[in-house]
Amino acid sequence: MPALLGAQQFHIYRMRRDGKKRDELFQIVTENAADMIALVDVKGRRLYNSPAYKRILGYSPAELSETSAFEQIHPDDRYKILEAAREARSTGVGKKLEYRIRHKDGSWRVLESVAGTIRDQNGDVSKLVIVNRDITDRKRAEEQAEHNSFHDSLTGLPNRRLFLDRLEHVFERSRRGHGPQFAVLFVDLDRFKAFNDTMGTSVGDQVIAEVGRRLGACLREEDTAARPGGDPGAHHAVLSRLGGDEFTILIEAIRDPSDAMRVGQRILAALAALFLVEGREVQTSASIGIALSTAAHIRGEDALQDAEAAARRAQALGGGRCELYDEAMHARAVGRLKLESELRAALEKQEFRLFYQPIVQLESGDIRGFEALVRWQHPGQGLISPDKFLAAAEDSGLLAATGEWILRTACRQLQHWTEAMPGSEALAVAVNVSPRQLAGERFAHGVEKILWETGLAPERLHLELGESVADAEAQLAESVLARLKSLHVRVTLDDFGAGHSSLAALQRLPLDAVKIDRPLVAAMLADRRRMEMLELIITIGQRLRLKTIAVGVESARQVERLRAIGCDLGQGYYFSPPVDAAAAEKLLRQHTLGAARAADAR
Repeated sequence: MPALLGAQQFHIYRMRRDGKKRDELFQIVTENAADMIALVDVKGRRLYNSPAYKRILGYSPAELSETSAFEQIHPDDRYKILEAAREARSTGVGKKLEYRIRHKDGSWRVLESVAGTIRDQNGDVSKLVIVNRDITDRKRAEEQAEHNSFHDSLTGLPNRRLFLDRLEHVFERSRRGHGPQFAVLFVDLDRFKAFNDTMGTSVGDQVIAEVGRRLGACLREEDTAARPGGDPGAHHAVLSRLGGDEFTILIEAIRDPSDAMRVGQRILAALAALFLVEGREVQTSASIGIALSTAAHIRGEDALQDAEAAARRAQALGGGRCELYDEAMHARAVGRLKLESELRAALEKQEFRLFYQPIVQLESGDIRGFEALVRWQHPGQGLISPDKFLAAAEDSGLLAATGEWILRTACRQLQHWTEAMPGSEALAVAVNVSPRQLAGERFAHGVEKILWETGLAPERLHLELGESVADAEAQLAESVLARLKSLHVRVTLDDFGAGHSSLAALQRLPLDAVKIDRPLVAAMLADRRRMEMLELIITIGQRLRLKTIAVGVESARQVERLRAIGCDLGQGYYFSPPVDAAAAEKLLRQHTLGAARAADAR
């Protein structure tokens, strides 16, 4: 046959024969290859997919022809596929890359891909031959190996290596002044070696695993999924197992040593509870050392060493306790925790007392209301002012209960006076409210409930807010205060003029009155600039139709001057110090009798 053909025809015949052989060879290779082989055009359209696609990804040839290869690729990997295809078309050279593709069952498989190019008769790249190898199992093994290198196999917690990495990141951030103080807790189980020797390592392992779970439950904002090199601001606490019976906890954003001590106390309580292991009751305890970050630390690991030293001291003192590395800090933290414990008992034993300081109309001298001020009748220390215990009540979560007691008692007392003394129906009672109270989801509901229970008219309750509400809780304050105003409760801005946010508060908050900052009133007669500031505040109040209340009034001269510049109300020792309910009632009765006599004389 070839002999009968011309040279040109023979050349064409041979090219076709060789091409057919290549096609047959390509088909044999691709259809028997373990890897997936695809042929696509420069626009990414499928021209051919080897049978391995069915075995590896579950798609039949018909299903593949009906779907776009690009749509099957993970959205996060599509861009790099497009870039690789664009580079192959421009350079004629494909490169190796990894990407994820969707299996027919919906899962993602990881492929390692190598692309080759096919050029047309003009030398342009017209097709891409892509060889895909499924490396999903290999990637999983690599990820597991990486996880194992940073995590404890028994508890699944971060190990020493990951903990130290995390500690150094937090330390560097704190050292540069970008992060708050942090604390390290070193938890060492008491007498665990003897326990392990007696009951066996199998039971010991179960105890260690259970301890790890209980420690995790003690962290309110735990995050044990930290990775090396992670963002230092992304986590609040990292719990790890250093090895054996030793655990560590890194706590960020420590405001006070008692914060760390509180976590330690929760851990001791959690470990003290019995649990069953192989049908036997087991109880554990621990020695906990706590170290806070200090300027003396050169590296993060120094804090860990201090915490370990404190744990050894806890062990020497008998175990089952927390010790701070710094003895002065330890004393303060223990004192704070003792105060919190005593506050809980005080609430249960009703040791709080309300005192009442009259608020007087300057023009007439009439008592218009009282500010309710809480005191703690401590069984051993006598009467304690709120500045000594309210911060501890806030940190320990007792502020809501204490604030509710103050509010209910004040409303009940004012209603009692109203029923007992005719002519006192217009009296008001003022109660201080902190930003954290106002942030409570059900605060407004609680106020409404107390008003209903006591029968007090809502407009007779005046809630006093500090400037910090306008600063830190502006949006929330506006929402809650709008609800309170709908109940007709009055709102007063306390300490007006003490900070930069006063004017902003006047614009945003639905106010009825402002209390002028005590230092302004104290210096008004001796300092001309303070006097001018006082006059300006009163003018602003008049323009905005807000009552103005001068706090800390101590002399007749102050009263005379305040009255002259138009201040509405005054409060201070000149009129009366804070007094108990019986003395406040006596003041009211004297005032009522005096007013009656004056009316009779007229």
